Formats: sequence, C-alpha cells, structure tokens
Amino acid sequence: MEQLTQQFVNGVSLGSIYALIALGYTMVYGIIKLINFAHGDIYMIGAYIGFALTSFLHVGFFPALIISMLLCALLGVLIEKVAYKPVRNSTRIAALITAISVSLFLEYGMMYFVKAETRTFPELLPNKQISILNTSAVLDIKNIYIIFVTISLMLVLQYTIYKTKVGKSMRAVSLDRDAAQLMGIDMNKTISYTFAIGSALAGAAGVLVGTYYNSINPLMGVVPGLKAFVAAVIGGIGVIPGAVLGGFFLGMTETMVSAFGGSLYKDAVAFAILILVLLAKPNGLLGRNIKEKV
Repeated sequence: MEQLTQQFVNGVSLGSIYALIALGYTMVYGIIKLINFAHGDIYMIGAYIGFALTSFLHVGFFPALIISMLLCALLGVLIEKVAYKPVRNSTRIAALITAISVSLFLEYGMMYFVKAETRTFPELLPNKQISILNTSAVLDIKNIYIIFVTISLMLVLQYTIYKTKVGKSMRAVSLDRDAAQLMGIDMNKTISYTFAIGSALAGAAGVLVGTYYNSINPLMGVVPGLKAFVAAVIGGIGVIPGAVLGGFFLGMTETMVSAFGGSLYKDAVAFAILILVLLAKPNGLLGRNIKEKV
C-alpha cells in the first residue's frame, strides 16, 4: 500500500509534465490541424533558458519560470511566422515535414551553441521530504511545486479559453475557421496566440523537469515530446481536457509499470496502450466523432 501511494505521487508529478507539453500539441492541432513536432524541443529550450537564468544570473525559481515562459512564447510565435505560416495552405505532408525539420534545427542548433554534454541544473528548491500519513511513503517538496505550478497554469489556461476574447476566438476558429473569419476574427493573430500559449506551457515544463531531475541536454525534448503527443492522442487530440487526462494517465501508467519491475518496458507499454485506445476509440478517450459535410 505504501509503495502504491509513493508511485501515485510520482505518477501525478510525471503526468503533470506530460500534460503541460500535451496541451501545446492539442491546442495547435485544434486550431490549424498541425502536429507540431518541434514542440518537445521548445520544452528543451525552456529548460536551458531556466538553466542560464539560475546559473549565471542567479535568478530564483519563480522568476526563472516566468521569464522562460515568456521567451518560449516569443520563440513559438517566431517559429509559426517563419516556418509554418508559409505552408499553412499546403498539403498536410508538407506541414508535417516542415515541423520535423524545425525540430531537428532546434535540437542540433542548440547542440552547436551549448555542446552535447549534460548540464547539472542548480538546486532551486529545498530538498525536503514530507511523510504521507506517517508511512514510509514521502512527498518531496519538488513534487508539491510541480503539482502546484501545473494546476495553477491549467486554471489560468481554462480561464483564458472560456472567459477572454482571445479564448473565444480560439474556440471559434477551432469549430469553424471559415465562419470565424466571416465574423471578423483575425486568423493570424489567433494562431499566434495559440502558439504563444502552447510554447509558454512547454517552457514551464522544461524548467520544472530541470528542477526535478537536475540534469538537461539538447536532446532531452525528443522522448518526452513524443510521449506528450501520445498523451494528447490518448485523451483526444484537439480537446484540452483530453490532453490533461492523457498526460496524467500516461504518467501514472509509467510509474506503476516501473514499480512492478518493468522499467525497461514502460515505453513499450505506453505505446501499446496508445494502439489499444485507437483501436477501441480512434478519436481518443474524450474525442468526438465529427462528421464532415461534403
């Protein structure tokens, strides 16, 4: 029971990271039907921005988190303007190849500037542990920070989506792009806002991961980015609650598989679950089957 409690805590922390990254995937897909494979690398750059701020400028955890989110938001908008906007009306395969190219450019461009070695992230948070109900299961202070930041950002995102003019325009474009434009919604601004918000969440995830695992490298975004995409698809890509559900579901699954001695197979289990979910429900757990009129 104590082991299950401990793995539940670890799974919630890991699932929080996947959920933050998956939100960026699902928001961009919901607006322009693009799988932004460079999203995991924005998460990596967010971690390096946090590392630079805390190592060289000695900035605290929350200021580093906010600055990293802002800079990643600007990077996301720049990538959309330079790489994705010119191919917006092209074929799906052209947009997909562009996304993969941007991903490789960010990975090896960062490797050129910061070198390939792993960097040690500074200790920003107190290294304390709290016993859960007087058992051997412990709750690390870092887990509390990760869960707190994730829930706070998700609440802010929900408010933005459902209570602000920007969020309303994003929902309108997601439902019917042509009708939204006829109603006077600026398509370019809406897409830029979407990339900015999604990239900011990825930047926050990068700082959280650097703080939690204390190590970063230029290729750190590849596997988490792919798993976050899996989480978004499991939950129902294009559906924001689905990305959150998929992220936590995948994080819990991985930690439970590791707890029972299958750490070498946790990735295989994650992709096997993806296949089973798609076979049973091709639109994801919360996805809707929308019929298109011809």
